[in-house]
Amino acid sequence: MSLKQEFELLRRVPIFAEIEPSKLKLLAFMSERVGFDAGKLLMRQGDPADAAYLIIEGHADVILETPAGPMIVATLSANETVGEMGILGNVPRAATVRAKDRVVALRISKESFMRMVREFPSMSVSIMQVLAHRVESTNKQLSTALAEVKQLRETAGIAV
Repeated sequence: MSLKQEFELLRRVPIFAEIEPSKLKLLAFMSERVGFDAGKLLMRQGDPADAAYLIIEGHADVILETPAGPMIVATLSANETVGEMGILGNVPRAATVRAKDRVVALRISKESFMRMVREFPSMSVSIMQVLAHRVESTNKQLSTALAEVKQLRETAGIAV
């Protein structure tokens, strides 16, 4: 994939949309194109957050490691980013991300990602919106799961 194609990919992603073309080309240049076969990990929950990924093609499952076992909480596809939360919060990975099928992605180092965030406040706002939508989705899933547990307990005659 050429630098121009990577630039065009970045430009279509909402969080990068308002970055001036010369800076976006620099980001494309500083990014690394990587591939993951089905079943391979892009990141593991608890590992240091050293990069964000922009999925170019394929699908990846976001998996939370829970006491009850792994739980898929989302599936990502083309033009979606993952890994930015750990970078922004300077915290370990919050989830494991595993290629569902062949995934091709741009790996954006922590340093490059943070440089863009500092230089382009509009990118920060876009990222906050993406993260807010993720939290909303997670809250809905949690609410649904808790309602199902409550219903199961009531059906089984277990005090709630």
